[in-house]
Formats: sequence, structure tokens, C-alpha cells
Amino acid sequence: MIEKLKQTKEFLEKKLASPPRFGLITGTGLAGVTKRISVKERIPYEEIPNFPKTSVQGHGGNLIFGLLGGSPILAMEGRFHLYEGYSAQEITFPIRVMALLGVKELFISSAAGGLNPAFYRGELMVVTDHINLTCTSPLIGPNIDELGPRFPDMSTPYDRDLIAVVKERAMELKIPLREGVYTGIIGPNLETPAETRFLRLIGGDAVGMSTVNEVIAAVHAGIKVAAIVVITNVNRPDCMEKTDIKDVITASEKASPVLAQLWESIASSLARDMTKEKHKRENGKDKVKTWKKWISWLKTP
Repeated sequence: MIEKLKQTKEFLEKKLASPPRFGLITGTGLAGVTKRISVKERIPYEEIPNFPKTSVQGHGGNLIFGLLGGSPILAMEGRFHLYEGYSAQEITFPIRVMALLGVKELFISSAAGGLNPAFYRGELMVVTDHINLTCTSPLIGPNIDELGPRFPDMSTPYDRDLIAVVKERAMELKIPLREGVYTGIIGPNLETPAETRFLRLIGGDAVGMSTVNEVIAAVHAGIKVAAIVVITNVNRPDCMEKTDIKDVITASEKASPVLAQLWESIASSLARDMTKEKHKRENGKDKVKTWKKWISWLKTP
């Protein structure tokens, strides 16, 4: 695995103008989220060594490198799923490549069914935690020590500081934003009424067929994660309505421009904070040098 990761990393390094600061994953019908990126490179998954191939409607199948909010970003137009027949290790392969390339923060977007009866179709929800019901993990098997520890802590899988930035940016842009727990299942079949009741009973606010294993791989590799899902439909077990993939894609596409605007604002905010922190460190170093000069002068006979 590590040899394949390094091979893919070396291939992409030759394509990228600079190391990416951010990573971005888009889900079903959310390819429009990448329209805010100033694209420098667009690489089809088929051309990338060791990359899986997406087979799901509504997933673009391209890796994009460019600038978002002034910072370099590596974005996936479309992701991979367990229900396609891939293992958890295969679907998280791109996240681990991002880690080797230097990605520090990962932005995850996906389509999800609403479990919270207070939610409405088309709303955005920032994920505060998740429940993994996929019965698997990308960390099964020998640990990749170059990426992270054998037993990574999962007390805060979704970074609290990033969640605060998401909420602040959404408020500033006047974008309605829900928050809640994401429940990850295998799929591809949707939930029955009884399953919907169960998922809500155990604390789920939304349900989907991705995200959780990607987050586990990212946390293992030391990447901070923020995830925002589009509520494409709301599951009410006592009056369940049929859901069609076309309806899911339509709801996602409609929400894409707003979600893209929000991610761009988040990236810009983080870039500004990083610049301020850099200036603060540099000023601190200058002050230390000045004090050393004064001390040296005072000690001079």
C-alpha cells in the first residue's frame, strides 16, 4: 500500500505547481462545488496510477488542482463507495495521497437523507460527529506507520475550530445551516421505515453512503476535517416517500452554488488566519532578536 501511495504521490507532484493546502471531496450531484476553483490542472482518475474509477451517476471522475480563496487546493470531482465493490482501503486511497502531498485541512461534501424531522430538502448541515454503520474501517490490516498511529483518537473527528469557521462564514453569508450527526451505511439500497426509525433513535440527523471512512483515514493521517452535507430528501418513517436518484442529483445540483460559495469563504478565512499567524510568529522572532541584542549590549563592559 505505501509503495502505491508513494507512486501516486510522485505522479501528482509532477503535475502540481505547488503543494496543496486544502483537500476537497464532492459527492453525488455536487461537481458544481468546484466551479469556484481557479483550475490549473484537471486530471481524469483513469490517468492516475492506482486510483479507483468512479462508476456512479452524478460523480465527475476528475482530480482538480487550483486555487480556492487564494490557497492551493486538490479537489475530487466524485468519490468512491463501498457499494461499488471497493474496500475501505481503496475508497480512502486518495485521502492518504493528499496527506502525503501535504494537505492540512480536508473539506468533505456529500448528499444525505435527512433523519431529523425538523430538516427540509435542500438545506445544508455541518457534521459535528458520525456513526459508522458500514461495519468496516480503512485502518483494518497492517498499520501504515508513515501516515499515523495504530489506534488514532476519534474524540473530535470533525475539527471544532473548523466547525466554528463554517458556522461563522455561513452566518456572514446568511446561508441557513443545520448541524448534526451523520450516519454512514453501506447502501446502495435506501432505508426502510423501520431502519429510518432506528437510525434516528440512535442519534442520527442525516444518513448517507460515504464520508465516515474518508474521515477515519484523514484523522489517522493528522488531517483536520470539516464536512457539510446537502439534505436531498427527508425520511419520515410514518409517511415515507419514494426517492429517486434523479431527485437526489437535482437537489444536490441546486445546492451546489451556495455550498461552493461557503467553501470558498471558509478557505479564504483560513488563509487569512494562516497569514496573520505567520506574521505574528515573524514579529515574535524579530522581538526576540531585538531583546537578545539589548541583552548583549548591556553585558558589554
